[in-house]
Amino acid sequence: MKIQLRHKFEDIISIENLLEAWKEFVRGKRSKPDVQEFSFNLMDNILSLHNDLRNQTYVHGGYQAFNICDPKPRNIHKAQVRDRLLHHAIYRILYPFFDQIFIADSYSCRLNKGTHKAINRFRDFSYKVSQNNTQTYWILKCDIKKFFANIDHSILKKILVSHIPDKDILWLLDRVIDSFEVKPGIGLPLGNLTSQLLVNIYMNEFDRFMKHKLKARYYIRYADDFVILSENKESLNRSLLFIRAFLNETLSLELHPNKVSIKTLASGVDFLGWVNFLDHRILRTTTKRRMMKRIQELPKPEIINSYLGLLRHGNAYKLRRIVLK
Repeated sequence: MKIQLRHKFEDIISIENLLEAWKEFVRGKRSKPDVQEFSFNLMDNILSLHNDLRNQTYVHGGYQAFNICDPKPRNIHKAQVRDRLLHHAIYRILYPFFDQIFIADSYSCRLNKGTHKAINRFRDFSYKVSQNNTQTYWILKCDIKKFFANIDHSILKKILVSHIPDKDILWLLDRVIDSFEVKPGIGLPLGNLTSQLLVNIYMNEFDRFMKHKLKARYYIRYADDFVILSENKESLNRSLLFIRAFLNETLSLELHPNKVSIKTLASGVDFLGWVNFLDHRILRTTTKRRMMKRIQELPKPEIINSYLGLLRHGNAYKLRRIVLK
């Protein structure tokens, strides 16, 4: 039997939790017109949301769609302030529970994780599997095709039922999940805080399959990107067959046909914006170009400092000098 959430529906919808969620949500957004409008009658709006949730008359609103390029084109859907506040309230209660059951080597959208820790873990694994760069080894790198757009609602809800006994919480999660679809019953919106948590819950099934069924000792996942390191190339080829089958049959997902590779580190492995080699890593060319374009367009100190912080994680001395100039 899977570990069960002990929190109740009342913990999510309480006035106290909604107020704490508001404090978290409003950071950096106070100047936004829609946030200002909601905050003008804040307590009335929070009480109204609380009553709709308590009476289970709550209906999730629509989304505002817009496109970004970061670096590839992405379609973002932004919910209304009222709904985004609720997403934060849900996240505050559910994230601490689910974070405990996620594997250590899942790095996306988690506290004290992130891309830098993922690539450092990749380097640590490289040393271990190669016995300090004395043995040849191989890296299977994969990417899931249209990740958020292909999350199956019914599969996600079955996973949630296995962990959450409170039927009212499940009712609320159904409202959030069903508020968006790319096609009937499929897809989660890029932009929802809850989506980040829900896809990790979804992919935790895959993570556990990788660790417990395939026994992939050197496995790292960040969102829809994942790698496995092994000294045996044939075992990676065999694993790939099981990976495709599990993703397709259990999670209704597919690997991106152009983003599956098995390579040695000597030839360079592109993972999370860095091209990794045996004894160093360099910034991906497209990431470098995007960084320089961004600095030229908006040379603010905070933007420059954020990129300088990024460059500290790899071999980029010359690039740091260019940025500083």
